[in-house]
Amino acid sequence: MTHGARDCWVLTGGKLGTMSGALGLAEAVGLPITNKHVSSRRPWRWLPPALWPTSVLGVGPEGDALEPPWPSLLISAGERAVGPALAIRRRSAGETFCVHIQHPRVNPKRFDLVTASAHDQLTGPNVRTTLGALHRVTHAAIEAGAAQLWDAVAHLPRPRIGVLVGGANRSYRFDPETAARFATRLVDAATETGGSLLISASRRTGAASEALLRTRLAAVPSTFWDGTGNNPYLGYLGLADAFVVTSDSVNMTTEACLTGKPVHVFKLPGKRRTKFETFHEQLVAEGYTRPFEGRIESWHYEGLDERTALAHEIIGRLRSDT
Repeated sequence: MTHGARDCWVLTGGKLGTMSGALGLAEAVGLPITNKHVSSRRPWRWLPPALWPTSVLGVGPEGDALEPPWPSLLISAGERAVGPALAIRRRSAGETFCVHIQHPRVNPKRFDLVTASAHDQLTGPNVRTTLGALHRVTHAAIEAGAAQLWDAVAHLPRPRIGVLVGGANRSYRFDPETAARFATRLVDAATETGGSLLISASRRTGAASEALLRTRLAAVPSTFWDGTGNNPYLGYLGLADAFVVTSDSVNMTTEACLTGKPVHVFKLPGKRRTKFETFHEQLVAEGYTRPFEGRIESWHYEGLDERTALAHEIIGRLRSDT
């Protein structure tokens, strides 16, 4: 085997959410990172990972080169990365420690470590279950964002309520009718507390729903990011006293729970018994979040920081192999 210096490859199919989680875990481990993008060639792109021979990398012309020297640590995420990750593990003669994020759809024993969400219901001696999503947000980044944003929101009365708005996806809809109901509850919450709103929308919010929110929420002290300039998201995480998050986003909910502040979830209409509903039910049961009905409540919990625990385990395993 040809082995390089102590380093880490992050291997994904290029989806931003998937890549963010893998990079976040790699950054917590602390090794130098090379971000690799997988583009599977035919016929492997048509086959599930369980049917890939372990010797096949299957990288197409749009993907990054996967060749020695192999890294000390490989963090793969998403289904497209499973086959290449297992091929690298074989070609490195087991000296590359391989971690996979999400259910790999193969026997997890084929990796050194697998981390999967609780709703995947995956078990095994080398499987670590997480309640939330892995991400790149850190306490240091939140503090820095808050310092940069302080002057812009210092005039707004407390409690400051961070409103993190997602939008429609395959499980939920966020039409103007839903936006109007959401706006009414937010105005009620701000009015009852005498506080203000720090609002951030996303591309999935939709122009009509966003316009409605802007109009309705102007009735209370608030700031609504217009999508230009620096994104205030990290600053909102640092300066808000509590949060309201729409139920479509596992990432935003998890990131808000890192702060240890009250997180309320506004349930969007849509399909029943989805992985999102299971996720939110588990967070409520563990005391991290509560449903949003137009009131801001106060409770305490230790911030949800599963990435750090996973990184410490990986670091320990790497040290034991040297």
